[in-house]
Amino acid sequence: MEKSNRPVDLPLFKIRLPIGGIISIVHRVTGVLLVVLLPVATYWLGKSLESPAGYDETVEVLGSAWVKLAAVILMALFVQHLVSGIRHLLLDLHVGIEKKPARMSAWSVAIISFSVMLLFAWVMVR
Repeated sequence: MEKSNRPVDLPLFKIRLPIGGIISIVHRVTGVLLVVLLPVATYWLGKSLESPAGYDETVEVLGSAWVKLAAVILMALFVQHLVSGIRHLLLDLHVGIEKKPARMSAWSVAIISFSVMLLFAWVMVR
């Protein structure tokens, strides 16, 4: 039997992914987190619509600093997933599939997502 030069195990934490790979993984993670958080958001929406007392309770809960922080994080997840999804759709249509445009679009996703998150956080603090 011949000895193979292939590695036995692949050191996943030593691999340097390109920005496109990182954005792709983050897109998947944000999608999962949005699905997990959807029941919570649906509950509070339903609570706010059921009665004036439910609306007042929702406003009180959503006014706390921790919930505002959670709202900023939720918005960041949503914006990143949306912008990254648009990027993936364009790549599926073979728009910007070459190495340089793909890298630029991945960095654009990161910059746009972070900028919108900062803008939303600023609005929430005001």
